[in-house]
Amino acid sequence: MSEEQGRAGGSFEERLDAARDRHGLDRAASAERGSGGPPEGANPMAVGLRVGVELVSALVVALAIGYGLDRWLHTRPLFLILFVMLGGAAGVLNVWRLFAPRGGGSGRRTG
Repeated sequence: MSEEQGRAGGSFEERLDAARDRHGLDRAASAERGSGGPPEGANPMAVGLRVGVELVSALVVALAIGYGLDRWLHTRPLFLILFVMLGGAAGVLNVWRLFAPRGGGSGRRTG
């Protein structure tokens, strides 16, 4: 086992950098991904489909929860309306998270 490690050469960081180079990944690309928005080489159709799926799936789940609660508690449109609005907000929040800038510091103080 130690012979294999000696042959691979170098520390973990050196081997990781070599593997990233072999696969076309580098630290600059991963750092840029944190700047917000979809990755630079992302297919616009894929991003659009993801946005649509995020919005629709949040609404469908909220609709099912609201309908289920209304049916269980016999309060017809009350929970349905409430959860559709919450689902819409959750879908918009998911899309916001997809495109929002992700800096290292959030500007909030904790403590």
